[in-house]
Amino acid sequence: MCNDSKIIERLGGPSKVADLLGYEKHNGPQRVFNWIARGIPPRVKLERPDLFLNGPTVASDPEQSGATYGQH
Repeated sequence: MCNDSKIIERLGGPSKVADLLGYEKHNGPQRVFNWIARGIPPRVKLERPDLFLNGPTVASDPEQSGATYGQH
């Protein structure tokens, strides 16, 4: 969830994210603000991958990334 709060911050904060998602101005920012502690709902991430799932993907296992070590 720490990453979710950073994503919200990077996008401009709860008010801006609520606006980007088309939420009502009355309660939308509070809804997004709650995600800072609770995490962005997976459904929202899947509905808007352009906002929430564009981060670089890095394989932590060298074999998964195709990297080889010790071969020249």
